[in-house]
Amino acid sequence: MTTFSVRKFLAAAVVAACLPLVPHTASAAPAANLPDFTDLVDKVGPAVVNIRTTTRVSNSGARGGLPPGMDDGDMSEFFRRFFGIPLPQSPQSPGSPGSPRGGDNGGSGGSQDLPDNSDAEQNSGVGSGFILSADGYVMTNAHVIDDADTIYVTLTDKREFKAKLIGVDDRTDVAVVKISAANLPTITIGDSNKVRVGEWVVAIGSPFGLENTVTAGIVSAKGRDTGDYLPFIQTDVAVNPGNSGGPLINMQGEVIGINSQIYSRTGGFMGISFAIPIDEAMRVADQLKASGKVVRGRIAVAIGEVTKDVADSLGLPKAQGALVSSVEPGGPADKAGVQPGDIILKFNGHSVDTATDLPRMVGDTKPGTKSTITIWRKGQTRDLPVTIAEMQPDKSAKADQKKPQPPKQRATNALGVAVSDIPADQLKALKLRNGVQIDAADGPAARVGLQKGDIILRVGDTDITSAKQFDEVSSHLDPQKMVALLVRRGENTQFVPVRPRSVQK
Repeated sequence: MTTFSVRKFLAAAVVAACLPLVPHTASAAPAANLPDFTDLVDKVGPAVVNIRTTTRVSNSGARGGLPPGMDDGDMSEFFRRFFGIPLPQSPQSPGSPGSPRGGDNGGSGGSQDLPDNSDAEQNSGVGSGFILSADGYVMTNAHVIDDADTIYVTLTDKREFKAKLIGVDDRTDVAVVKISAANLPTITIGDSNKVRVGEWVVAIGSPFGLENTVTAGIVSAKGRDTGDYLPFIQTDVAVNPGNSGGPLINMQGEVIGINSQIYSRTGGFMGISFAIPIDEAMRVADQLKASGKVVRGRIAVAIGEVTKDVADSLGLPKAQGALVSSVEPGGPADKAGVQPGDIILKFNGHSVDTATDLPRMVGDTKPGTKSTITIWRKGQTRDLPVTIAEMQPDKSAKADQKKPQPPKQRATNALGVAVSDIPADQLKALKLRNGVQIDAADGPAARVGLQKGDIILRVGDTDITSAKQFDEVSSHLDPQKMVALLVRRGENTQFVPVRPRSVQK
């Protein structure tokens, strides 16, 4: 380094030493504005309640080892419902048999040991809820009060009431109970249709019996299909067993959902929780309060999702609607002319974007109402008039099905399946009008999961009535285009897109 350079370096060092120590501009940037939930919690917290249920059990069968207010019955259900795993064994804890146990509210009022041959009232579950009206109506989840002999509601001021069950709707997992009280704090009902993905939300409840626990997060998605009747609001709010039935609240202090489920592969919270939209829940609650039950419409069809492959193979411009997999004989849809393989695009003029839209649209329609469904069949739309029937409780009885006759093997073809005719009496027993049975599957058919015993009802737009006709239709398929097969397996019917293979003619 030259003398000039050394002087420049020393001068710069002296100047730098004389400068005040000022933080870097980037580090001086203000912190991000995070929401303050304190006022919100003060406002809505008093309207959130703890729900405890009990069942009458033999004292000799009582077990402990769970958090206060949590016993085997409902905890097992929670672990099955939320996690798909059995209740793990846990060490004995305070509040379990063999150790002092608090009273109903976890206080010091201990219970005495009962003779082994007596019946005892045992805590069977714990959950959350919120007050709908000042005169004591409370909303919660149906699974929170499943199989309960007695339901107790505890307010934030520690008053406990025995609740009367007003009504339960298992289909939406909504229940309403009533306590004998007046001038209770209530929570404002919001509009779940106005919920925006990314907005802040808060959950208040009793996870594992820890009353009035507050957690927060954001809305992750709307209209999430989990295979249930309702489209859920998905959030990343921490929700655990015991939060069920509690409110999901927006920043305006309005309830927009009922916390109901979580998704987990580990048995713990993984950042995905689901809430029932409050609009759907209130429609159910209003009916339960009025009559103790929910009346829904039905058209008696089984439906499935329309995938892009199915839409392409049927010439539908885009994947939308509800794919009809089966039609109940003599039901409203059957009388209207709906057939398996039809795609329902509209109900009373309202678009059916996904398969989960249709049950809610029909369910919200009063039985006896004359309605119109728009279907897609063989490349064109049709409007069919249908009269809505009343949905009845699910029946477990299944139609008898005759054992398939030993198949007669046939040569495989462009689809890679060998088929045989189905006797008329067997078709009748299966409640089918037509179809052929798969005796063997390879190549294209095997790759898409078709197997021996499946029944092919339709190839493309052609209903299949015999093995001979099936071979004829298959021989004219274009290997460059996907074709949709309408296939029945067991009690389920669905479209299966297959790309035919080239065959020597």
